[in-house]
Amino acid sequence: MNASEKILVEKIRQLPAQRLVEVEDFVDFLRAKNEESRFVTSVTKVSEPCFASAWDNDEDAAYDRM
Repeated sequence: MNASEKILVEKIRQLPAQRLVEVEDFVDFLRAKNEESRFVTSVTKVSEPCFASAWDNDEDAAYDRM
């Protein structure tokens, strides 16, 4: 456990028991947000070849220069 983790754990230990549910909810929210971000990135990378012909054409080149 690094120093930042130790500090965070100590701060959590100092909270009243009823606040621990809020901390857990917030941690779950952050984890879900991180997973969603990774999912969107993965889907974007997989989709790039499918959209390449739509994105890479002379007609849309003007928008690429913006």
